[in-house]
Amino acid sequence: MKRTNFYNIHKKLGAKIVGFAGYEMPVQYSSIIAEHKAVRNSVGVFDVSHMGEVFVSGNAALDFVQYITINDASKLNPGKVQYSAMCYPDGGIVDDLLVYRLAENEFLLVINASNIDKDFQWMSDNNKFGVTLDNRSDEYSLLAVQGPKSKEVLKKLTNADLENIEYYHFIKAQFAGTDMILSRTGYTGELGYELYFTGVEKKAEEIWEKVFGAGKNFDIQPAGLAARDSLRLEMGFCLYGNDIDKTTNPLEAGLGWITKLNKVDFIGKGKLLEIKSKGLTKKLCGLVSEEKAFPRHGYNINSNGKIIGKVTSGTVSPILEKPIALGYVDKEFSNEGSEVGILIRGKEVPARVVKLPFIKK
Repeated sequence: MKRTNFYNIHKKLGAKIVGFAGYEMPVQYSSIIAEHKAVRNSVGVFDVSHMGEVFVSGNAALDFVQYITINDASKLNPGKVQYSAMCYPDGGIVDDLLVYRLAENEFLLVINASNIDKDFQWMSDNNKFGVTLDNRSDEYSLLAVQGPKSKEVLKKLTNADLENIEYYHFIKAQFAGTDMILSRTGYTGELGYELYFTGVEKKAEEIWEKVFGAGKNFDIQPAGLAARDSLRLEMGFCLYGNDIDKTTNPLEAGLGWITKLNKVDFIGKGKLLEIKSKGLTKKLCGLVSEEKAFPRHGYNINSNGKIIGKVTSGTVSPILEKPIALGYVDKEFSNEGSEVGILIRGKEVPARVVKLPFIKK
């Protein structure tokens, strides 16, 4: 099992450590609800150094990124970020990812930790453009500083103009005495930033301590993978391996908005056009229940005793204080307001289809 440069800090803080994507990662420190609410109400910090960073460079870098991803990377100027995905020829999802345009002929692809080896192999196998692919995942540390007070915390540690970094944009800046990529992105739905930097464990720990020192008067809190999951679920954000995978396509997963079927050819385009023309048979929906229950991945979704789908992600929302879930249901049951049941421990718990996100920001 690998360890991030912040592992010793997590242990010192008493974090519960679990194995995740080949890393020993903190799942929680104090409590999931406390960490969740810290991010919603003030500021929290996640160690997400397990994520993958692949650099793409060369004269045909844009052509490669266009071919391998479903969004339109030609719309990116240097300094801009894009949410996208990679698909197999049958339309199934290889992974979802962030695409950073660093320069005219240089991109950074940020991929899911559990998929790094698979994704890099997929990129390499489909590199018909002669670009240079550099997997630097093990070199980079990554902190996500998230919450309504995140900007005020980070402004204490850099002279960079944070006020003018728009959502899904980034800058290269000196922060806490270190050169890094400072990106206004995140997985929580809150104002937030992600800090990409290289260096040894000692430097990473110094940066952590500086961030927490700057956030002390905002009661800054460390947050683990469990709070990260509940935060993203409240926003209806997909998690690879739960809500999307090789058996699902982006159109049924509600990712049609990043699937640019009118752009140049990309892997899976033909199949996705076919799927769109035939019409979807199922859709990923948000479900809310008023009963005390805990929907979990794999639970059946029913209508009149008939299975119409399955839960892909579920929790009790710390903000709504209600059970919420994502799940694929047959298209006829996917309209907002549709009444369904989630089979939990042998009992069919009433739920209704709602428009995402679960909480409005």
